[in-house]
Amino acid sequence: MKPIYSFLIKPKKERYDNTKKIGDKELILNTDISDHKFVSREAVVYETPIARDTHINRGDQLYVHHNIFRRWHDVRGIERNSKSYFKDDLYFCELEQIFLYKRDGLWKATEGFSFVKPLVNEDKFSIENEKSLTGVIKYVDNTNSFKVNEKIGFTPFSEYEFVIEGERLYRVINKEISIRYGFKKTEREYNPSWL
Repeated sequence: MKPIYSFLIKPKKERYDNTKKIGDKELILNTDISDHKFVSREAVVYETPIARDTHINRGDQLYVHHNIFRRWHDVRGIERNSKSYFKDDLYFCELEQIFLYKRDGLWKATEGFSFVKPLVNEDKFSIENEKSLTGVIKYVDNTNSFKVNEKIGFTPFSEYEFVIEGERLYRVINKEISIRYGFKKTEREYNPSWL
């Protein structure tokens, strides 16, 4: 079955990413289905839409919105699938719910988004580990608005945290990027040890 307007995707591994392997043991980090931080965002394209011309192809890896794979409880306490669920571990996904895709071993942001690596806070009087509202662009879209490794600043509450291949990044909407510092990259990138 080929969808008309939506992508048909499946989780890359599981619907929830709530375990971590430590040595030969597996640690369960969360048992609550409603916590969005533990819903898997990694997916693989099963089918592309027939009515849309898109740069995303069948088999591409994706990072998507957390509500696609999320489960929830209705007013009677019955566990339900998200509205994106189709059947047999397949889900519908709109283009607007895709933030990053991988092709030929390279990650690319979808139009309108950039992924930003936070920087280490060098202020010795601050208790914060990372510099607020500042980072270096790691992945960009194809609009050529911004460049990889460009240092930028963004508006408050415009960032959304992702962990991509062991790196903590912020997804930032391009129109929320408020300043371009250029390519002067003297600061160190911040990657917490828990990753």
